[in-house]
Amino acid sequence: MKAILALDQGTTSSRALLFDRDGEILASAQREFTQHFPQPGWVEHDAHEIWQTQCEVAAEVIAKSALAGTDIGGIGITNQRETTVLWDRASGLPLAPAIVWQDRRTAAFCESLKREGLEECVREKTGLVIDAYFSGTKLNWLLNNIPGARQRAMRGELAFGTVDSWLIWQLTAGKVHATDVSNASRTMLCNIHTLTWDDELLRAMDIPRAVLPKIVSSSEIIGETACAGLPRGLKISGVAGDQQAALFGQTCHRSGMAKNTYGTGCFMLMNTGEHPVASKHKLISTVAWRLADKPAQYALEGSVFIAGAAVQWLRDGLGIIEKSSDVEALAASVPDSGGVVLVPAFTGLGAPHWDANARGAILGLTRGSTRAHIARATLESIAFQSAELAAAMRDDAGIALAELRVDGGAAVNDFLMQFQADLIGVNVVRPRITETTALGAAYLAGLAVGFWKTQEEIAALWVSERTFVPMLSNSEAHVLMDVWRRAVDRTKSGK
Repeated sequence: MKAILALDQGTTSSRALLFDRDGEILASAQREFTQHFPQPGWVEHDAHEIWQTQCEVAAEVIAKSALAGTDIGGIGITNQRETTVLWDRASGLPLAPAIVWQDRRTAAFCESLKREGLEECVREKTGLVIDAYFSGTKLNWLLNNIPGARQRAMRGELAFGTVDSWLIWQLTAGKVHATDVSNASRTMLCNIHTLTWDDELLRAMDIPRAVLPKIVSSSEIIGETACAGLPRGLKISGVAGDQQAALFGQTCHRSGMAKNTYGTGCFMLMNTGEHPVASKHKLISTVAWRLADKPAQYALEGSVFIAGAAVQWLRDGLGIIEKSSDVEALAASVPDSGGVVLVPAFTGLGAPHWDANARGAILGLTRGSTRAHIARATLESIAFQSAELAAAMRDDAGIALAELRVDGGAAVNDFLMQFQADLIGVNVVRPRITETTALGAAYLAGLAVGFWKTQEEIAALWVSERTFVPMLSNSEAHVLMDVWRRAVDRTKSGK
């Protein structure tokens, strides 16, 4: 075995990377795919296009590396979580567009579940809050709105899956219908204590058990490739949702270690060990991963719905930058935001607020405000939202953060990383290899096939590239956070 193949299926692109034993990238490839917005609040993907682009980039990296199929020890899959696919078991064709995690069409159904008094049950069993973000209500919508789907699902003719399940099905030519514990824990249908589908939750969301995939560990051999376009017999041996994979790739293997991924959204996770922690601040308790021969590991998670997407909005919506990378220089061209605060609640607010009806706002504008002040306020909003999560995690877990490990596209932005360190008051550490989501999937796959022997061996491969040390005093950071909180309050529904 010379390499592990990681398939990183994200919200806007499909990527494939080959990693060697040192965790170094041998080859990579990427394809963007189409985003569909058929109605306000709706976000869809073509599941066939997801598979097509993922298969193409996998074949491309294998060709680039000149490796034979026998040189590849295993395949690790990591995926955009909560995005929901429903397909025909016989044909393998999706019945409708995939409903993306950002989609809000089931918000009214979520409110009805709350009125039925299910919030405590859902939180206790799943570690989640009732929200349109998660997969269960999306599946309910598909079964109710595709003619004949519910009856066909009950007869066992249809298969549901998050994107990991969809890729596994396609890779194995329909032989394996499975999801790992980390992805299952994001459906609002899985009991995270027993790691099984929960009958009470299935009844509440009117989901037939026959449509569900088998739940497997995050690191075990669960199938082999049998599809066109790729070498046959490659072992699928690692699966984890993108944020859990990033936590593993950052080698946050011990309780209290935390990472933040700066992508389309921001996702902060703290390892809480072998037991889920109940949050007092509306954070999510989630399964981090489960290695085949060990107990499941859990994490606290906070989600920022709009992070890098706010920079894209500056580019595409306002036209004040030509490309996303321009934002750092523009923001740094002014000494501060000039009192401008941007709250990017374009799709509501995530943790710790969970207000689906909040909407974005730019506050503090004066005649002297410029596009540079708005750009700076946009970057600052990403750090402000993440700082709220860090404070909530410290309180919930009772553990002081020693450092925050960072990754994702926006982690290369030095201004943002420094401001993040200033707000949370601990070092922000950027690793030399920032492809930690794909790397985590590779590590999980490699452990299952013996490519790497232990987690300690993997942890030794992690190397820091730069550490950002806080430059503000605690009192200065508190003043900034107070201004932010007042701005957030102005955007909430009912305000």
